[in-house]
Amino acid sequence: MTQYALKVLISAVIVVAVSELAKRSTLIGALVASLPLTSLLAFVWLYWDTGDSVRVASLSTGIFWLVLPSLVLFLALPLFLRLGWTFWLSLLAASALTVASYGVTVALLRRLGVGL
Repeated sequence: MTQYALKVLISAVIVVAVSELAKRSTLIGALVASLPLTSLLAFVWLYWDTGDSVRVASLSTGIFWLVLPSLVLFLALPLFLRLGWTFWLSLLAASALTVASYGVTVALLRRLGVGL
């Protein structure tokens, strides 16, 4: 239970830190948010829990392929906001496009024989 609480605490601190940094400087907030901190933490937690480096390698490969459709969010959200859409509508539409992009990417990868 202590290990789980530590994971939650460290993860929460990172999210809050990014949010606070972004209030002061969007560049620094974006830089910290763009770092693969979540992935690094996931690698550490997975290895810590399982000791299985093959699983960590598989997770890393899966993350690589799924980063690509996630980029849709970062393109669509500012586009919708600049078009004058409200924040919540823009976020909803960009999220929906991102989910669709994940679906297309996973289907395409399966068709190409890439296992996730």
